[in-house]
Amino acid sequence: MGGDWRSDLEVWLAPFLTALGHKKRARMCPAYVAGLIGPGDRKSVQPMAARADAIGYDQLHHFVAAGVWDSAPLDAALLTEADRLVGGGDAFLVIDDTAMPKKGRHSVGVAPQYASSLGKNANCQTLVSVTLASREVPVMVGLRLFLPESWTSDPERMTKAKVPADRQVALTKPEIAIAEIDRVTAAGVRFGCVLADAGYGMSAPFRQALSERGLSWAVGIPGRQKVYPADVAMIFPIAGHGRPRQHHIPNAKSVASETLLAGQPWKRVSWRRGTKGRLAARFAALRVRVADGPTQRIRDMGGQHLPGEEVWLVGEHRSTGERKYYLSNLPADTAIKTLAGAIKARWICEQAHQQLKEELGLDHFEGRSWTGLHRHALMTMIACAFLQSRRLTAAGRKKKSLGTTTATKHASRQAGNRRPVRESATDAMPALQ
Repeated sequence: MGGDWRSDLEVWLAPFLTALGHKKRARMCPAYVAGLIGPGDRKSVQPMAARADAIGYDQLHHFVAAGVWDSAPLDAALLTEADRLVGGGDAFLVIDDTAMPKKGRHSVGVAPQYASSLGKNANCQTLVSVTLASREVPVMVGLRLFLPESWTSDPERMTKAKVPADRQVALTKPEIAIAEIDRVTAAGVRFGCVLADAGYGMSAPFRQALSERGLSWAVGIPGRQKVYPADVAMIFPIAGHGRPRQHHIPNAKSVASETLLAGQPWKRVSWRRGTKGRLAARFAALRVRVADGPTQRIRDMGGQHLPGEEVWLVGEHRSTGERKYYLSNLPADTAIKTLAGAIKARWICEQAHQQLKEELGLDHFEGRSWTGLHRHALMTMIACAFLQSRRLTAAGRKKKSLGTTTATKHASRQAGNRRPVRESATDAMPALQ
């Protein structure tokens, strides 16, 4: 990236500064975002202030942690910019979460909990993330802290960490995700499909909430998720003796997803080209009814979930031997390659998590309050959106440049893939594929 990025940043931030509506804050915001993007290993307030010109620690700290200002207008400006960059019918809205390991117990939301990004239990903060992505370009638009039960059951602890009164409620990660999706859709952001891993996909209320909102979705599930054949029918059983039956029951039993797909034909499908060639795996897909309807006693089987929505059940056999399972409410005539492409598009949020942490210091915030953490997270998302804007602009110029030789393109890619010794995030950005 060119050395003029700081002047470009000032121009690009204009809608955000207008949203702030305050002269002093309009000075602090570019300084904070530039500090996140610029050189330096540590992106917490003190080292960023030390590297800034004419901006003191107290000023920068007050801006992010203590200043009285509403972040909602900046959130709205970020959604507008993300939609401009990658929004559209072919875009995906990816739901995930990311963990930030923390020592101690005083930072808001920190607790021993399962961290999906670490694959184990750890003392950490967990943020539910929302990423808008298209053409393999992610723009993160939401980071919301999940509060474990050890926090929501302790009002005094939440008050000390300055958790707003309306946030001092126990919410699951899927519930937080639905609230964030509602915020994104209310802003008019365009996307075609919601994606999520099994941590969210295994939640029937989450899937049902997406369908109730008329959204297309493709989510991971555990292989034990029960499903019915698509042609299952509800019948009224004839009682052989005793009282007449009062409720309809399905004429087939529900079975585990992995069991139902085991006997299906599997097909090798390639969904995109990676840096080392085509990415492919073996897939099988079948229309089913999810066993997530109301619970009812069925004969001698006890309480069973009745058939719910008709959806796609998709299985994936990876070359490593690992097997994954998914559900999707994409139309019944959707090709298996399209299903696989949608399912595998979720990986892009991992790239966004990595950049926000490694290059923009998402996990470097050293304050303890709810407000400070969420403002810092918002600044990292704004910084990331700026970098994606520059990347897309540069890619557009490159496509228009007809005189570039193949050798020059190859050399440029090779240079872009070499990571410098912790310079600025503009230098560390990966090239578009």
